[in-house]
Amino acid sequence: MDENELYRSIGRRIKYFREGAHLTQEKLAEKCGISLDYLGKIEVCINRPGLKTLIKISDALNIPIKALFDFEP
Repeated sequence: MDENELYRSIGRRIKYFREGAHLTQEKLAEKCGISLDYLGKIEVCINRPGLKTLIKISDALNIPIKALFDFEP
């Protein structure tokens, strides 16, 4: 898996868990303390989040950070 595919997969996982938690992008961004624009761009692989941001997102979603890297179907 190359770097681009890694970030695409992480973005898809974030969206999957966000939708599963019945959160809008706006609500999740607010819970994480990041901008709506930034979160939206993470989900579509325009922005590449750092570890601190991934921790904020996983905490806001109440999931372990490793869940964002579990790409098995």
